Amino acid sequence: MNKGYGVFCDADRHFYDAPHRLPSTGGTGHEALYEAARRPTPAGWQRHRAGDWLAWRPVDCQLPAQGWKIHVSACLDNAESVLDRVMRYCVPRDIAFKFVPSRYLLHTRNAKYADRGASGKFITVYPADDRRCGIVAAELDALLAGEPGPYILSDLRWGRGPVHLRYGSFTQRNCYDADGELRPAVENAEGRLVPDLREPVFRIPEWITPPSFLRPHLEARNAVSVADLPYTIEQALHFSNGGGVYAARDSRSGEKVVLKEARPYAGLAADGADAVTRLRREQDALERLSGLACTPEVLDSFTLGGHHFLVLQFIEGRPLNTFFARRHPLIDADPDAARLAEYTDWALRIHRLVEEAVEAVHGRGVVFNDLHLFNIMVSEDESSVVLLDFEAAAPAEVNGRQTVANPAFVAPSDRRGFDVDRYALACLRLALFIPLTSLFTVDRAKAAHLAEIVARQFPVERAFLDEAVAELLRDPVGDRKTAAGPWAAGDGPVEGPMAGESRAMGPYLPAEPADWPRSRDSMVNAILASASPDREDRFFPGDIAQFATAGGGLSFGHGTAGVLYALEESGAGRCVPAEEWLLLRTKEPASGTPLGFYDGLAGLAWTLNRLGHTQRALELTELTLSQSWESLPPGLHGGAAGLGLALSDLAAASGESALYDAALRCAESAARVVSGDPARPGAGLSRAGLLYGASGIALFFIRLYERTRDTALLDLAAEALRRDLARCRHGVGGTLQIDEGWRTMPYLGAGSVGIGMVLDDYLAHRADDTFERARGEIVRAAQATFYAQPGLFRGAAGMVLYLSRTTAPGPGTGPADVRRQMDALSWHAMTYRGQLAFPGEQMMRLSMDLSTGTAGCLLALAAASPGRPAQLPFLPPLRRPQNRLLPGAETEHTVPMNER
Repeated sequence: MNKGYGVFCDADRHFYDAPHRLPSTGGTGHEALYEAARRPTPAGWQRHRAGDWLAWRPVDCQLPAQGWKIHVSACLDNAESVLDRVMRYCVPRDIAFKFVPSRYLLHTRNAKYADRGASGKFITVYPADDRRCGIVAAELDALLAGEPGPYILSDLRWGRGPVHLRYGSFTQRNCYDADGELRPAVENAEGRLVPDLREPVFRIPEWITPPSFLRPHLEARNAVSVADLPYTIEQALHFSNGGGVYAARDSRSGEKVVLKEARPYAGLAADGADAVTRLRREQDALERLSGLACTPEVLDSFTLGGHHFLVLQFIEGRPLNTFFARRHPLIDADPDAARLAEYTDWALRIHRLVEEAVEAVHGRGVVFNDLHLFNIMVSEDESSVVLLDFEAAAPAEVNGRQTVANPAFVAPSDRRGFDVDRYALACLRLALFIPLTSLFTVDRAKAAHLAEIVARQFPVERAFLDEAVAELLRDPVGDRKTAAGPWAAGDGPVEGPMAGESRAMGPYLPAEPADWPRSRDSMVNAILASASPDREDRFFPGDIAQFATAGGGLSFGHGTAGVLYALEESGAGRCVPAEEWLLLRTKEPASGTPLGFYDGLAGLAWTLNRLGHTQRALELTELTLSQSWESLPPGLHGGAAGLGLALSDLAAASGESALYDAALRCAESAARVVSGDPARPGAGLSRAGLLYGASGIALFFIRLYERTRDTALLDLAAEALRRDLARCRHGVGGTLQIDEGWRTMPYLGAGSVGIGMVLDDYLAHRADDTFERARGEIVRAAQATFYAQPGLFRGAAGMVLYLSRTTAPGPGTGPADVRRQMDALSWHAMTYRGQLAFPGEQMMRLSMDLSTGTAGCLLALAAASPGRPAQLPFLPPLRRPQNRLLPGAETEHTVPMNER
């Protein structure tokens, strides 16, 4: 789970949105701006808002492009005072600075699962040069002496106060890292842009000599050592913004132990408690629970370098979440009745063990408050369980709300005390069979639908599921039942004391995904209903990637362009308001907009040309080629392959030979990487697959071969495909998946199915026994009954698109196989304003974009529909060996946009 998604859930109940989009007022609520943020700028100063930051700068200030900058941290209670003093220091001295303008945003930046590299940064001060930096840091340290603030992991602390320093970029410059991702950049000694690393560890660039004023602070940092501890750390088990969890050994006894670290003032919970406070709570709870077989024992505690540590008994076994991949029958295409029954017995037994453990904890008067699959350790013989991580635990008499929670088990705000654990136990009943309970953060009524699916798939008693749904939808105030009973279905999120009472009986989904074209029309209605034409940053809501780079909300992968493509390609027609919105915002694209296909200008130009806006497409292409596009990584998503494919298409459409010449230069650049040119050894190819790996490059070579008939291009394509296949390994059932070192991936974007897509195109031109065998094994990877997410590039929708297109012979690609994956999409499906919609990445909010959300599911289902099959760009339909359209499919029809 990517825990960074949590902070994008507060601003909107249905969709991911940037934390700063939460309404800011001058009031006293948690969203209120600090008084300093509401002050008018003095004469000669300017200000602007950029995401979480509010920047103040003298109009005539000329800052260097990079250098040593100062960060000031603060706690929630002293932040306003710290800000006031820093502002009064900087303004008279004409020192530029920026700050986080509200208590809410500061809280999210310091939360337990916030970005560790950025956590703690409250104010950034930009000195004019190194000499001024030392003076300003010393004066700020004196000004803020004694003020508490979290240690900023990416920085060097000045003394013992809240002032920190790091070397980095002052202005917005970007470059690509080894993974082909666009990153903030600094200039190295050779004048070349390299990533400005913003990781949770202090580093000085190798070409920079630290100024002398940093020497005592570097010495103080280096003086902290674990050498004198009676514990030897052997392995890091987990990190959060609050600290780490480590497997260690007691050097006195040889006993294996666990060390839990807590950083002061960092890793805040919902109630504002920092990691140290929560560590004390955990110690208190575990000492109260001492002697229980289902909880670890406290062995010791100590403080080192200001960080607090708790030493716990090491529990042998495996976390419950790991058993899904090891045991679950739905990872196969067609599990038999015996295996389903065996798993059901196992799941019921495990749930009973967990329930007994929770009851034992409750018997000591403690509420666990954070029960989920990762916090349950199952013994090696699977005969017992131990509950882990009691930092959120509380005495029952407190009767409080949950303050730290896994999104798939988070209790509604109306649950208190033991009811929090009862809710989690109800989630566990469903999650053991189909782990999609994170969908309840969008709509708790999904629980009834999910229970129905479990009942159809597994031989589990209905009463077991009925009880879970009744608990999940229960109204704790007065213990009222929903009007429609425990299996009620509905449309919006279930919240508040009257949740569910107005819901009518009937199917949860307005249309089943496989019910084409009804499903198409319903998805299109949901997409259009989500539009926000008055926003500058996006027209349709999508993944949090919309906020990661300039122009993210316009892009093909996560923004308006991709949605427009999916609407038109699926036969739904055009959305003129969204096209006009996109035309307006591409007239002068935001500075720093990436150049690639899925993430930037190339994809925008290609889409606009496809929609008939040729002049704007050529203008964007000219803008792209006027920049340093030769330094792009080689891949399809944001690199040379994607740009080259777009340029080749645009050249054919416009007759502009210069565009085709540029496409050939993209091919030359990508070929050097594939062939191992010493000047660019593997640049941007640390990953495999269609979007970021060599398979996307192979696709580019194949499309160029079809235009030129130069067989050398097919040779290069084969070399690229072999490179990606070398990154794969065989799994259960003979599946072939990309090996990422700690997991294997079957998906369309960065998994083996994406390789399989390109293998199909290659084999249409040249036979290859190795490739033929590999694509058969990849077909097996696309046949699991369950995938964790629905999205096009990292979920079940990609399997629908692949199986409906592949020319691979043999079993697994027939109508029944495609239909099974289409039906499985209903497990993830939700409703939005009464229409069919799908959750995005991490499934904590809905998404309408192509890569992660409803538009991608729309495209995938259209690919399997009768009539002209839809496809991704540059992957046109192939001549299939047999008619694999779904039997009995209705004749498609189109509902004009103006009638929706």
